[in-house]
Amino acid sequence: MAKKSTRARRKDPAEQLRAAALAFAAEGRWRDLSLSEIAERAGLPMAEAYSIYPSKSALMRGFVRIVDHQVQAGTDADLLQEPARDRLFDVMMRRFDLLQPHKEALAVITQDLLADPLTAACYLPGLKDSMAAMLEAASLSAEGIPGAIRVKGLAGIYLATLRTWFRDDSADLSRTMARLDDHLRKADSLIARCRCEGRKSKA
Repeated sequence: MAKKSTRARRKDPAEQLRAAALAFAAEGRWRDLSLSEIAERAGLPMAEAYSIYPSKSALMRGFVRIVDHQVQAGTDADLLQEPARDRLFDVMMRRFDLLQPHKEALAVITQDLLADPLTAACYLPGLKDSMAAMLEAASLSAEGIPGAIRVKGLAGIYLATLRTWFRDDSADLSRTMARLDDHLRKADSLIARCRCEGRKSKA
């Protein structure tokens, strides 16, 4: 009979820090929250916490990257056969589903960022990276000038839909789905109209 190991499996310290930070935010604390308080709640020495995430913004970037990877991992071959708008809808709703358990915490963090534009600006590169990841998950290029335009457009759609998601208390996120679909449909219509106008100008 194999001897059972007495050594407890050590939790991922980065995950512990993210969980502690989000727990504080869900309780209404973020702007004045220190990294040392997060480390203490996570049960980690400050030096170790700092070596993993040297700031709250670094910690949140880490959280966002995890979400990005999880969304990308959920894309299957069947989805890639769908029209571009449907692919984007699926990818973005997958993102909102993954964020759903942390809605209260993210609402507090977002509110604090809106009250501090300078700090909010530090998060913009991360937002662009996330939107680029969402485009690639939907098999749409985020490279070059066309890709940069797609990233900017999708970021606008995401932020506009985010406001609805924060207020959406439906079990199936039906209000969020409807708003996202509306934004994507309007963007699709605008792109088609621009193409049409471009053809006319060349005629």
